[in-house]
Amino acid sequence: MNQNSDTKYRAYAQIDLPNRSWPSKTITHAPQWCSVDLRDGNQALITPMNLDQKLSLFKLLLTLGFKEIEVGFPSASKVEFDFLRVLVDQNLIPDDVTIQVLVQAREHLIAKTFESLQGVKNATVHLYNSTSIAQRKIVFQKEKQDIIDLALEGVDLVKKYEKAHAGNIFLEYSPESFTGTELEYAAEICNAVTARWGISDSRKVIINLPATVEMATPNVYADQIEWMGQNLDNRKNVIISTHTHNDRGTSVAATELALLAGADRVEGTLLSNGERTGNVDIITLALNMTTQGVDSKLDFTDIDNVVKTVEECTAIDTHVRHPYVGELVYTAFSGSHQDAINKGLAHQKSKEDSFWEVPYLPIDPNDVGRNYESIIRINSQSGKGGIAYILEDNFGYQLPKKMHPEIGRIVQAITDNEGRELNPKEILNIFEETYFRLQEKISFNDFKVKSNENGTIWCQLTYTDSGEKIIVEGEGNGPIDACKNALMKNYKNSFSLASYSEHSCGEKSTAKAIAYIQIETDTLESYYGVGSDTDITIASIKALFSALNRAY
Repeated sequence: MNQNSDTKYRAYAQIDLPNRSWPSKTITHAPQWCSVDLRDGNQALITPMNLDQKLSLFKLLLTLGFKEIEVGFPSASKVEFDFLRVLVDQNLIPDDVTIQVLVQAREHLIAKTFESLQGVKNATVHLYNSTSIAQRKIVFQKEKQDIIDLALEGVDLVKKYEKAHAGNIFLEYSPESFTGTELEYAAEICNAVTARWGISDSRKVIINLPATVEMATPNVYADQIEWMGQNLDNRKNVIISTHTHNDRGTSVAATELALLAGADRVEGTLLSNGERTGNVDIITLALNMTTQGVDSKLDFTDIDNVVKTVEECTAIDTHVRHPYVGELVYTAFSGSHQDAINKGLAHQKSKEDSFWEVPYLPIDPNDVGRNYESIIRINSQSGKGGIAYILEDNFGYQLPKKMHPEIGRIVQAITDNEGRELNPKEILNIFEETYFRLQEKISFNDFKVKSNENGTIWCQLTYTDSGEKIIVEGEGNGPIDACKNALMKNYKNSFSLASYSEHSCGEKSTAKAIAYIQIETDTLESYYGVGSDTDITIASIKALFSALNRAY
């Protein structure tokens, strides 16, 4: 880390807003939602979506209730253009949905954009140009008026092509890199745009104020939004929109505070896909509103299908701790948490009112198509953490974290083949077949061990390899190391020990030791083995042989 950060970086300037009102307000209604998954989200993917993926995601957005959807940048590429034409030609755009397209202030791009919009009944043309100090100075090397002139030229071109368009055209303008722009200048250019467009009660304009790069704490963004609301001409006919990115990890908070500060509209993506650290996650925003008794106007009652569709379209996995939707967010691993949740659920069922008050669960999992015990139900959509939870919660096996993906893949292959849910006993059977009852090429027979005077361990190992009984001796720093060294005198396959863990299982009087050993082959492939015995050393040796039989 740079030790001279005090000279390399500087604090973001605070906003002079002594009578700010947003801190005392609450969110009481949903904003206008606009999904930018198909544009901002798509351009951030390593492999952009193909046509089928775009159509799948578009249909999902309609199902969720979005009435404004930014479908792309049709003047920028043929794929973007063709996708919009498919939506039009196949009559896939409902009459109450407004399609949004992004374009820069250049005539050939705007002309191409309107060509793509032919047949669209309601369309928002999203015009933008960068206005920040850094962009003006470093990228464009232009003065403030030059940037204003460029924006107004774009407005004039949109008005020109609007005249020949059969449907309704709405204007959205973004002073891109707004958070790096002087507020007075941002207001000046936005007011110039709305005046040139001809703003009125019947001709509103969306002024989008993006945190293109998140540069300050969320309260500063809220101050900026409230200040702009006070300084935009004809405010009642201006729809203030937010578009926050997550560079500081606070895009959700920034958007919520911006709504308190007077923003009317929110642009974002599902599951926060977007440039760099992502756009604001509309799912989190909407379900945050739900937990406060506010109707978000979006339908997330089948959240697993939403996650599945988005992951298939973006090829990005969802973190297991992602708010509301992650694989583990409705499961507690702490015993005290589990107890509190179970008691809370029982209390919820017994009381007369429906007010939700279950410890550790801010939302009823059923409201999003999940349940507290969902992780116990293992099918083809289940994750590795769920399988490990089943084995621990029901049978006492405390699998090391690094082992979860391995057992997850094994069970996943079976559930994919079976096409049905597996119960806990079936999960246990798969586990035991894989690690305890596997076909053995090399079998453990006996192990004798003693300590040497120099502190090392001596052992005598008896095992069978391909039917041949072998007795070897070895020394090492511990029993497992001694066993490995003895084994390697005759064993032909090279391997190294990668990790080891153990625990007891069962009641004290009948408890068994469970050992887990991870080996790595000379081709750098990793395999786990599991052993069980009343003696921890023997359990460890059995685990080693389990791993070897799985590897070779």
